[in-house]
Amino acid sequence: MSRWFAGAVVLTVAALVTLAMGQATNQHTKQDTKQDTKQVAKEAPLFTAQQVAQGKTLYAAKCAACHGETLQGGAAGPLAGSAFAARWTSGWADAKLTVEDLDFLIRTTMPKGAPGTMSATEYTAVLTYILQQNGYEAGAATPLRAGSARMKQTRLRFAVAKELATAPPPLRVPGDAAAVPKGGGPTQEELNRAADSTRNWLYHTHDYSGARYVALDQINQQNAGQLRAVCVFQVGDEGNFQTGPIVYQGTMYITTNQSTVALDATTCRPKWRYKWAPRTHEVWKNNRGVAIKDGYVVRGTSDGYLVALNAETGALVWAVKAADADQGETFTMAPLLFEDLVLIGPAGSENGIPGWVGAFRLQDGSPVWKFHTVPGATLAGSKEWGNPKGIKLGGGSVWTPFTLDAEQGELFVAVTNPAPDLPANLRPGDNRYSNSVVVLDVHTGKLLWYRQMVPNDSHDWDLTQVSPLFQAKIDGRESSLLATVGKDGILRTVNRENHEVVYSTPVTTIKNADAPVTNEGVEACPGVLGGVEWNGPALNRELNMLYVNAVDWCSTFTSAENVRHIPGRMYMGGTVKFADDSQGWLTAIDASTGAIKWKYQSKRPMVSAVTATKGNVVFTGELNGDFLTLDAQSGKVLYQFNTGGGIGGGVVTYEEAGKQYVAVTSGKPSNFWVNDIAGAPTVFLFALP
Repeated sequence: MSRWFAGAVVLTVAALVTLAMGQATNQHTKQDTKQDTKQVAKEAPLFTAQQVAQGKTLYAAKCAACHGETLQGGAAGPLAGSAFAARWTSGWADAKLTVEDLDFLIRTTMPKGAPGTMSATEYTAVLTYILQQNGYEAGAATPLRAGSARMKQTRLRFAVAKELATAPPPLRVPGDAAAVPKGGGPTQEELNRAADSTRNWLYHTHDYSGARYVALDQINQQNAGQLRAVCVFQVGDEGNFQTGPIVYQGTMYITTNQSTVALDATTCRPKWRYKWAPRTHEVWKNNRGVAIKDGYVVRGTSDGYLVALNAETGALVWAVKAADADQGETFTMAPLLFEDLVLIGPAGSENGIPGWVGAFRLQDGSPVWKFHTVPGATLAGSKEWGNPKGIKLGGGSVWTPFTLDAEQGELFVAVTNPAPDLPANLRPGDNRYSNSVVVLDVHTGKLLWYRQMVPNDSHDWDLTQVSPLFQAKIDGRESSLLATVGKDGILRTVNRENHEVVYSTPVTTIKNADAPVTNEGVEACPGVLGGVEWNGPALNRELNMLYVNAVDWCSTFTSAENVRHIPGRMYMGGTVKFADDSQGWLTAIDASTGAIKWKYQSKRPMVSAVTATKGNVVFTGELNGDFLTLDAQSGKVLYQFNTGGGIGGGVVTYEEAGKQYVAVTSGKPSNFWVNDIAGAPTVFLFALP
């Protein structure tokens, strides 16, 4: 899934027209909105006042907590006013969506976590209330009915002031010529040797191999209980916080959805802040971090831009439009930088995009190559996909870290689910290369080999991780291996020489995994939010053990008899209802055999990063706000500190001036992962006294 949940966009009506809007649309006054609404279409009323009254009551109970009591937005996007209408700034004549399109998306995506649980009459009532709040007048003699000719034939026409009309988003945003780095690091040599670095954390998963392991033992099994908070930095932004910190020579780089911040890595004091102003609507408001090289800091944005900053000053060097937000493409992952290339791909499988992985020049963002991850989805008659009803097919987005064998020039990519997500019978092939490890030539993008883990997926069970790359003895023979994990809740280790799976180890509850999803609904575990999410395994090289967090949360999956694709909108092809109960696991696994050594159980899903060290401790966090340090050999909790916010981002460790630090990112990962404990984006540093 290209992360509708991790992207923190609630599956509610905000997905109907746009998941977020540019800042310019928020500058209009209430007077502007009132004036706009007077211009709404003059057609005969569609619905009755009684329907609106019922819809208002239902909205207050089911929708207001996310979208705001006045429909102006909150945790989810606005449903009224100029920001809601801005999707149609080109004018009424170009609006192609119908009232039935809006009704369809309401009933298939809301309420949060339980779509399809209201009656048809109730869903239509909520629809009429939203329409009424956007200027449509009540007064019809008979109620509006789902599936009626009135609903099918009436185009959506939201009033938009003329001044809201905007030019297409620019393909390039010029930076400051003086901002081009004149030296700086890390160099390519430093990145190649990052696995041995103890001072720096140079890539999202520490190093190209993705081991999340640091050879530091100042904090160890004997003294971890003495850890103390050194400093705290409150980022100040609202929204989701899943960033994975990067640390280089005493400076830490973190992100929120729009901000990039450089901090002193020992005192938490900010050095600079850059805030991106979206040039078009944002798809999923979420970002997991930057990549750094040669004085550049590079990240993606929710509205599909690649942005390069000066690492020393934070000044904009260049920004290019590399993904299409109108079609539902968005960047949520941290890029990987290698030689002169920026390597990244868009999230958006749930919007039905055809996924891709791309390489861009570090110096200016110009495109170099692009690999299409699901070519058969857009190819008529493809035996790998099939298409008996001739519907829109897609998926295969990317939203989690790549790994790289720099010596061999092999780029490892976790390709995610096919779309529409649930009705596998409508795409009856194996849906190549969805849910696959795809290995590309890093210089050309040419496919070297692949291994599919979940063919013809009907549960949105993305492959999410292709890390770590490591060496271990299998049956007494030293082997080159790859650990890979996904939302199906199984850790598989693959032999990189013959591409065979060496072992498969479940890390969460597995139930009805082989049962087909039907129109009647089937409960299965893992659920749509189950298994391993955006943070992958860590490897303790000395102990030869893997450590991975997982989500234990079942769902009831229901496929639809008929599917409807609306560009840029959710395209699940059915509904998903979450179970009431959930929990999480941290599992320790023998890296050579797949045997489970110990498990730590959390009362909530575990989605934060995991980091292992030479001191034989494991650092991680929980959604209740607890930062944990555990004994790597036994799983015993050695230290626990409540940060006040759910932990779903990076947990990294490094050394500066002879002192080992642990940085923990605390704050709401997304609306799906918090209850009462959300917290605001905050960075905590820990060290020994």
